[in-house]
Formats: sequence, C-alpha cells, structure tokens
Amino acid sequence: MAFPEEPRASLRPVVVVTGCNSGIGFAVARLLREKNEFRVVATCRAHAVEELKNRLPENENFLIKELDVTSEQQREEVISEVFRKWRRIDALINNAGISYRSVVEHMDDASELKQLEVNYLGPMALIRLVFPPMREQGQGKIINVSSVSGLMAMPTMASYSASKHALEGASEALWYEAKPFGISVTILQLGFIKSKSFENVYYSKKAEISSHLEGPFADYYEHMGPFIARLMKLSRTRPEDVALRIYRLLRSKNPPLWAPATLDARLFFWWRKILPRRLFHKIMFSFLPGAHSLGGHFSKVKNNNKVRAPRLPSLKDQKSTPFS
Repeated sequence: MAFPEEPRASLRPVVVVTGCNSGIGFAVARLLREKNEFRVVATCRAHAVEELKNRLPENENFLIKELDVTSEQQREEVISEVFRKWRRIDALINNAGISYRSVVEHMDDASELKQLEVNYLGPMALIRLVFPPMREQGQGKIINVSSVSGLMAMPTMASYSASKHALEGASEALWYEAKPFGISVTILQLGFIKSKSFENVYYSKKAEISSHLEGPFADYYEHMGPFIARLMKLSRTRPEDVALRIYRLLRSKNPPLWAPATLDARLFFWWRKILPRRLFHKIMFSFLPGAHSLGGHFSKVKNNNKVRAPRLPSLKDQKSTPFS
C-alpha cells in the first residue's frame, strides 16, 4: 500500500506516533507536520503535553494527545478518539521506550516489569487495538522502533535487550500474520544516535546504590555509561535522519521487515550473521572498556583462586538402576 503522492485532505493517511516529547519521536512528529501529507496524532506523557503543543502547535491535521503506553485506559481512549474523528488509522509508529542500566543481579521484579511494559507490552497492546480496523481496511503500516540491542546484548543492559528481543520476535511473527491482509510490519533497528538519549536512563534500586559503591560490578557501572556516551557523540546519525527514514517507510509501497537505520546497526547485523557465535562474543567482550580488569579483586578467576566445582559423574561412574 503506497500513500498518494499528493493526497487530498480527505484522503490523507492517519498516523499515530508514540513518545513524541523528545529525540526521535519529536523529530518524526515535526517532520510529518511539516510535510503536511498526513493526519498525525503525536502522543506523549502528561508532563510533556503543554511543552510539545508550544513547540509544535496543533492544527486541523496535527493533534497532540496524552498517552502513557502502559495505561490500558489511555491506550483505548486515544485510539477510540482517533477513530471517532477520522474513522481510520493507516499507520502506527511505536517509538516510546525506556532503558534500564543495571546488571542482571541488581534488577528487581518491579523494574523488569516496567521495562517490559513500556518497550514491549504497551506497543503490542496498541497493535491489538489498531490491527482489526486495519485488517478491515485492507491496508496499514506498523513500524516498531527497536535497537541493535534486539540483535545483541551489552552488559548493564540485559533487561533493555530482553524487551527489544521480545518486540522483534513478536514483530516477526506478526509480519506473517499481517501480510495476507495488506498490513506491513517493519522493525526499525537503531544503533548509536547523536543525541542525549543515553542520559535518560533508569536504575533499579540496587543498581543505583551499587553504582556509587566499590563492588563486583563497580567497573561495569563506571565504564559503560561513558562508553555509550562516547559512541553516541561519535555517531553521525541524528534523530532527524531517523525521522526521514521513517517518513520514507511510510511512503514505501513494500517496506521491509528489517530496516537498519544507522551504519553500526547494519554492521552489527552482518557481523552477527557472518561470525561464529563464540568468536563474535569473544571479539565483543574485548571491545568492552576495561575488559581486562572487569570484576577487579572480586573475581576469583582473575586472582587465580578458582573454586573447584564438584565433578559431575560420567556415564561410566553410574551404577545400574532398577530400570536398566
């Protein structure tokens, strides 16, 4: 399904975008507003609504709505209001997301659930709301903004990676389910973006405390934040570049399932595909800042004080049983 080159006002496709208060979401909302080819619903959390309206004034084809993607009530209210006003939704861009910085040992159930609610459960719930009418229309586009973390994982980002792996797995299954009905599904994979998004991270309670203390994972907390910040600053990809990529996907007749949006996303995709897994992980570990000293004096392995694990019995050691 390709959108018209010069759509009349009555035919302008309706696009819903989540997470528009900053970064990529804001860049997408601003670009679509400027293009004036779509009827756009830009959503954000309550605290950012008025600021967003000041930066991007509403008009007859551009609306701003409050939406916390983890709220079932707000999800249903926003989607219902769009259908009441414009009778359709042609594209859903799931952009809203958060990131926890914590090693696995320091995560807790509440933090894990929050990570999944925003990055996976919320987007999937929105998809379930828009999919039936898209199916009835015989056309639609779903664009899920993901990350290279959906391909690979990094230390202190296990829960974030898990949420993106989940989103990508579900999106791939949805691609098969949606194709017969004229609905396209695209996973937009982001790498490092030249923005300050790396500053907007969450910490579990244990991670927040441990990041200021000397402990087994102190080196991870000390190095990973600055490491990611450096890579972000070195990136040549801006939020505006990603917004343009999304705009082109909206205009594409047959958008792909996988759509890397940055050079490093493309590189990681092919490295993961070509390199044997054991070699890939060895190389990636060597790239970590301070890889040789991670764990410090807490590591019994590095301090040549290995703890002997009990030897598992071999088949030769096993005596016959009543079932032999």
